[in-house]
Amino acid sequence: VQISDNWPGYSLDLFTYPQHYYGDLEYVLIPHGIIVDRTERLAKDIMQDIGDNDIVVLCVLKGGYKFCADLVEHIKNLSRNSERFISMKVDFVRLKSYHNDQSMQDMQIMGGDDLSKLTGKVSFLCILLILFFLFCKDIVGTGRTMKVLLNNIEKYKPKMIKVASLLVKRTSRPDGYRPDYYGFEIPDLFVVGYALDYNEHFRDLNHICVINDHGKAKYRV
Repeated sequence: VQISDNWPGYSLDLFTYPQHYYGDLEYVLIPHGIIVDRTERLAKDIMQDIGDNDIVVLCVLKGGYKFCADLVEHIKNLSRNSERFISMKVDFVRLKSYHNDQSMQDMQIMGGDDLSKLTGKVSFLCILLILFFLFCKDIVGTGRTMKVLLNNIEKYKPKMIKVASLLVKRTSRPDGYRPDYYGFEIPDLFVVGYALDYNEHFRDLNHICVINDHGKAKYRV
Protein backbone atom coordinates (compact mmCIF):
# COMPACT_ATOMS: atom_id res chain seq x y z
CA VAL A 1 0.00 0.00 0.00
CA GLN A 2 1.59 3.28 -1.13
CA ILE A 3 0.76 6.55 0.62
CA SER A 4 1.56 9.50 -1.65
CA ASP A 5 3.60 12.54 -0.65
CA ASN A 6 0.57 14.83 -0.98
CA TRP A 7 -1.71 12.64 1.14
CA PRO A 8 -3.22 15.04 3.74
CA GLY A 9 -3.99 12.31 6.26
CA TYR A 10 -7.03 12.12 8.51
CA SER A 11 -8.15 14.82 10.89
CA LEU A 12 -7.41 14.02 14.53
CA ASP A 13 -11.00 15.00 15.32
CA LEU A 14 -12.22 11.83 13.58
CA PHE A 15 -10.52 9.50 16.07
CA THR A 16 -9.98 8.94 19.76
CA TYR A 17 -6.44 9.05 21.13
CA PRO A 18 -4.79 9.70 24.52
CA GLN A 19 -5.65 13.15 25.83
CA HIS A 20 -2.10 13.76 27.02
CA TYR A 21 -1.04 13.98 23.34
CA TYR A 22 -3.51 16.70 22.43
CA GLY A 23 -1.59 19.46 20.64
CA ASP A 24 1.39 17.20 19.87
CA LEU A 25 0.25 15.67 16.56
CA GLU A 26 -0.36 16.94 13.03
CA TYR A 27 -2.73 14.26 11.73
CA VAL A 28 -3.46 10.53 11.57
CA LEU A 29 -1.47 8.96 8.74
CA ILE A 30 -2.76 5.37 9.10
CA PRO A 31 -5.71 4.49 11.37
CA HIS A 32 -5.39 1.46 13.63
CA GLY A 33 -8.10 -0.54 11.86
CA ILE A 34 -6.31 -0.28 8.51
CA ILE A 35 -3.04 -1.39 10.17
CA VAL A 36 -4.77 -4.49 11.56
CA ASP A 37 -6.35 -5.44 8.22
CA ARG A 38 -3.11 -4.95 6.29
CA THR A 39 -1.14 -7.00 8.84
CA GLU A 40 -3.62 -9.84 8.47
CA ARG A 41 -3.02 -9.85 4.72
CA LEU A 42 0.75 -9.94 5.25
CA ALA A 43 0.28 -12.98 7.50
CA LYS A 44 -1.64 -14.72 4.73
CA ASP A 45 1.11 -13.96 2.19
CA ILE A 46 3.76 -15.27 4.58
CA MET A 47 1.82 -18.46 5.26
CA GLN A 48 1.63 -19.13 1.53
CA ASP A 49 5.44 -18.78 1.22
CA ILE A 50 6.49 -20.75 4.29
CA GLY A 51 5.64 -24.21 2.99
CA ASP A 52 6.36 -26.89 5.59
CA ASN A 53 9.04 -24.87 7.40
CA ASP A 54 8.78 -23.90 11.03
CA ILE A 55 9.40 -20.29 11.95
CA VAL A 56 11.79 -18.42 14.21
CA VAL A 57 10.58 -14.86 14.67
CA LEU A 58 13.13 -12.25 15.67
CA CYS A 59 11.32 -9.13 16.75
CA VAL A 60 13.19 -5.82 16.75
CA LEU A 61 12.34 -3.86 19.88
CA LYS A 62 10.95 -1.62 20.90
CA GLY A 63 9.05 -0.19 17.97
CA GLY A 64 8.37 -3.54 16.33
CA TYR A 65 6.64 -5.28 19.22
CA LYS A 66 3.01 -4.48 18.33
CA PHE A 67 3.48 -5.28 14.66
CA CYS A 68 5.29 -8.49 15.54
CA ALA A 69 2.67 -9.57 18.10
CA ASP A 70 -0.22 -8.90 15.73
CA LEU A 71 1.49 -10.56 12.77
CA VAL A 72 2.40 -13.66 14.79
CA GLU A 73 -1.16 -13.91 16.14
CA HIS A 74 -2.58 -13.77 12.62
CA ILE A 75 -0.15 -16.48 11.47
CA LYS A 76 -1.14 -18.64 14.45
CA ASN A 77 -4.82 -18.21 13.64
CA LEU A 78 -4.25 -19.14 10.00
CA SER A 79 -2.20 -22.16 11.05
CA ARG A 80 -4.92 -23.37 13.44
CA ASN A 81 -7.49 -23.17 10.66
CA SER A 82 -5.40 -24.92 8.02
CA GLU A 83 -4.33 -28.50 7.41
CA ARG A 84 -0.71 -27.82 8.40
CA PHE A 85 0.60 -26.68 11.78
CA ILE A 86 3.33 -24.03 11.80
CA SER A 87 5.63 -24.13 14.83
CA MET A 88 6.94 -20.71 15.87
CA LYS A 89 9.59 -19.52 18.29
CA VAL A 90 10.05 -15.85 19.10
CA ASP A 91 13.17 -13.96 20.17
CA PHE A 92 13.93 -10.27 20.57
CA VAL A 93 16.72 -7.83 19.78
CA ARG A 94 16.83 -4.13 20.38
CA LEU A 95 18.29 -1.51 18.06
CA LYS A 96 19.10 2.05 18.99
CA SER A 97 19.65 4.30 15.98
CA TYR A 98 17.84 7.60 16.76
CA HIS A 99 18.52 10.57 19.02
CA ASN A 100 15.38 12.70 19.15
CA ASP A 101 14.26 12.64 15.47
CA GLN A 102 17.76 12.29 13.97
CA SER A 103 19.26 9.00 12.77
CA MET A 104 22.65 8.28 14.37
CA GLN A 105 25.67 7.00 12.44
CA ASP A 106 26.44 4.27 14.97
CA MET A 107 23.79 1.65 15.68
CA GLN A 108 23.65 -0.47 18.82
CA ILE A 109 22.33 -4.06 18.78
CA MET A 110 21.30 -5.38 22.17
CA GLY A 111 19.69 -8.55 23.48
CA GLY A 112 18.72 -11.78 21.79
CA ASP A 113 19.46 -15.30 22.96
CA ASP A 114 22.14 -17.49 21.41
CA LEU A 115 21.48 -16.90 17.71
CA SER A 116 23.58 -19.92 16.74
CA LYS A 117 20.32 -21.86 17.05
CA LEU A 118 19.39 -20.26 13.73
CA THR A 119 22.03 -22.26 11.87
CA GLY A 120 20.37 -24.19 9.06
CA LYS A 121 16.93 -22.81 9.89
CA VAL A 122 14.55 -20.88 7.69
CA SER A 123 14.32 -17.39 9.14
CA PHE A 124 12.01 -14.45 8.90
CA LEU A 125 13.43 -11.20 10.20
CA CYS A 126 10.27 -9.19 11.76
CA ILE A 127 11.50 -6.21 11.87
CA LEU A 128 9.83 -9.68 11.86
CA LEU A 129 12.62 -12.12 12.16
CA ILE A 130 10.62 -15.23 11.54
CA LEU A 131 12.65 -20.51 11.09
CA PHE A 132 11.62 -19.68 8.14
CA PHE A 133 13.60 -16.91 10.01
CA LEU A 134 11.28 -13.97 9.72
CA PHE A 135 12.75 -10.68 10.80
CA CYS A 136 10.13 -8.19 11.92
CA LYS A 137 10.84 -4.49 12.00
CA ASP A 138 8.63 -1.49 12.54
CA ILE A 139 10.07 0.73 9.79
CA VAL A 140 12.71 0.66 7.05
CA GLY A 141 14.18 3.98 5.95
CA THR A 142 17.56 4.17 4.23
CA GLY A 143 18.25 0.45 4.74
CA ARG A 144 21.48 1.10 6.69
CA THR A 145 20.03 -0.41 9.86
CA MET A 146 18.87 -3.48 7.97
CA LYS A 147 22.29 -4.08 6.42
CA VAL A 148 24.00 -4.04 9.81
CA LEU A 149 21.43 -6.34 11.37
CA LEU A 150 21.31 -8.78 8.46
CA ASN A 151 25.10 -9.03 8.43
CA ASN A 152 24.97 -10.07 12.08
CA ILE A 153 22.26 -12.65 11.40
CA GLU A 154 23.79 -14.13 8.25
CA LYS A 155 27.00 -15.22 10.01
CA TYR A 156 24.91 -17.94 11.74
CA LYS A 157 24.00 -19.34 8.29
CA PRO A 158 20.23 -19.74 8.61
CA LYS A 159 18.57 -21.72 5.84
CA MET A 160 16.59 -18.68 4.74
CA ILE A 161 15.98 -15.12 5.93
CA LYS A 162 12.89 -13.09 5.15
CA VAL A 163 12.20 -9.55 6.36
CA ALA A 164 8.78 -8.14 7.17
CA SER A 165 8.38 -4.45 7.93
CA LEU A 166 5.22 -2.56 8.73
CA LEU A 167 6.50 0.63 7.06
CA VAL A 168 8.95 1.55 4.32
CA LYS A 169 9.96 5.20 3.94
CA ARG A 170 10.64 6.91 0.64
CA THR A 171 13.84 8.79 1.43
CA SER A 172 16.30 10.91 -0.53
CA ARG A 173 19.12 8.46 0.28
CA PRO A 174 17.79 4.97 -0.44
CA ASP A 175 20.22 2.10 -0.95
CA GLY A 176 17.87 -0.05 -2.98
CA TYR A 177 16.97 -2.37 -0.09
CA ARG A 178 13.35 -3.52 0.13
CA PRO A 179 11.96 -5.94 2.72
CA ASP A 180 10.33 -9.14 1.51
CA TYR A 181 7.02 -8.12 3.05
CA TYR A 182 5.86 -4.65 4.05
CA GLY A 183 2.59 -3.03 4.95
CA PHE A 184 2.80 0.57 3.79
CA GLU A 185 5.19 2.74 1.81
CA ILE A 186 5.07 6.22 3.33
CA PRO A 187 6.64 9.64 2.69
CA ASP A 188 9.81 10.60 4.57
CA LEU A 189 7.97 11.69 7.72
CA PHE A 190 8.72 11.14 11.39
CA VAL A 191 5.78 9.05 12.55
CA VAL A 192 4.72 7.85 15.99
CA GLY A 193 2.15 5.47 17.42
CA TYR A 194 1.44 1.73 17.20
CA ALA A 195 4.58 1.27 19.40
CA LEU A 196 6.67 3.73 17.35
CA ASP A 197 8.06 6.30 19.76
CA TYR A 198 9.65 9.70 20.08
CA ASN A 199 11.97 9.44 23.09
CA GLU A 200 9.75 6.69 24.58
CA HIS A 201 6.52 8.68 24.19
CA PHE A 202 3.56 7.84 21.92
CA ARG A 203 3.90 4.04 22.19
CA ASP A 204 0.41 4.02 23.73
CA LEU A 205 -1.07 5.65 20.63
CA ASN A 206 -2.92 3.08 18.48
CA HIS A 207 -2.91 5.01 15.21
CA ILE A 208 0.21 5.92 13.24
CA CYS A 209 0.42 9.72 13.32
CA VAL A 210 2.74 12.51 12.27
CA ILE A 211 4.23 14.37 15.21
CA ASN A 212 4.28 18.18 15.07
CA ASP A 213 7.02 20.62 16.08
CA HIS A 214 5.34 21.27 19.43
CA GLY A 215 5.40 17.56 20.23
CA LYS A 216 9.08 17.25 19.26
CA ALA A 217 10.02 20.18 21.46
CA LYS A 218 7.88 18.96 24.36
CA TYR A 219 9.53 15.53 24.52
CA ARG A 220 13.04 16.39 23.30
CA VAL A 221 15.92 15.09 25.46
